[in-house]
Amino acid sequence: MEILSSYNIIIAASLIIILSFLFNGVSKRTNIPSVLMLIVLGVGLQYLLGSFTDDIPNFFPFLEVLGIVGLIMIVLEAALELELKKDKLVPILKSMLIALVGLLVSAWVAALILYNFIPEMSMQSAWIYATPLSILSSAIIIPSVAGLRKSKKEFHIYESTFSDILGIMMFYFLTGKLDPAEDSGFIGFTGNLLITIVISLVASYLIILIFQKIKSQVKLFLLIAVLLLLYGLGKKMHLSSLIIILIFGLVIANMKLFFGGRISKYLHYEKAHHIYHELHTITAETAFVVRTFFFVIFGLTIVVTSLFSLDVAIISSLIILSIYAIRFVILRIFLGPDIIPQLFVAPRGLITVLLFYAIPAEATVATFEPGILLFVIIGTSLIMTAAMIYDKQRASKNVKIANSRKVGATTWKAPTAQDMSE
Repeated sequence: MEILSSYNIIIAASLIIILSFLFNGVSKRTNIPSVLMLIVLGVGLQYLLGSFTDDIPNFFPFLEVLGIVGLIMIVLEAALELELKKDKLVPILKSMLIALVGLLVSAWVAALILYNFIPEMSMQSAWIYATPLSILSSAIIIPSVAGLRKSKKEFHIYESTFSDILGIMMFYFLTGKLDPAEDSGFIGFTGNLLITIVISLVASYLIILIFQKIKSQVKLFLLIAVLLLLYGLGKKMHLSSLIIILIFGLVIANMKLFFGGRISKYLHYEKAHHIYHELHTITAETAFVVRTFFFVIFGLTIVVTSLFSLDVAIISSLIILSIYAIRFVILRIFLGPDIIPQLFVAPRGLITVLLFYAIPAEATVATFEPGILLFVIIGTSLIMTAAMIYDKQRASKNVKIANSRKVGATTWKAPTAQDMSE
């Protein structure tokens, strides 16, 4: 019997989705990220396949496609939840600034570590390798912070989404410098960004105005196909394509803001809001499925033995230590003393893996151990898990203390003339 037959693949895929759903339930109870459980499942499947056959297929093409689609769905899912109100402006700008400063400083320190500890590593390559290791994983953070209070939850959604977008832009800016013919410099990069924003706004208005008039019941996947097409075309044109997805999500989630004044007469709000509601549901479902298979396939492709290298452990530990030291300083400056559990919510994940495999051949360093990538992903996820468990226990303890304190009551008595004279 062929182990990778069509029916076996269907059975395995179905079981993986069922297990992923159960992992989500376990994650909510224990605060252990479901992503870690999916990676462990993938590693287990790797050894299971190895016991049946030596001819294990190359899963990387699937990993790359799933990563791109997963990234689009995760950013869209996050954008659909962002409300643009006056009272949200400061938290959004503050989160973006924290994400930007954290990304730049973390990448700089990680690049110094890689440059000094890895032979043959040039400073240019070190920056390119350090960038994926400095990007927060919204794929892990967004599902993990659901139990936090609203202000902290929103901060993590904003910060991780901006970290993804800014990190990807920074990565492709750095890789573009490898080819002088394609390197447009900072001015060209800024112009590219402005063009992307203009195209994104125009495309978002057109999509909403056109799709609100479509009466077919199958238009949501058509809408997703259009977004994927725009993302792919944007990449071919060297635009910051993820911004297209983010801006579309913001526009459709805040239609009353973007369709104000004279243009409001072209918007059928009830029809458009119905599209938004259904898109929110299908995006969350699609992100769940894509995220599930991405991390399982990632587990199938990793070399576990690389974790047991002393050099890998030292370099990875230094990078992880730098991540939290830098984050502590930044959060204390911008958020004040209340930075638990935000300080430790800094996992690396989908974007880190995706960009690592996108490093151009001319920047590749043979002496770089991929185990560093895995070590940092697992290490930061475990630290986040411990912090979330601690925060949950602390909150439960405070609730119990509050409930145990009985509030006394006294019967009110009208004052007498004697009392008033005293």
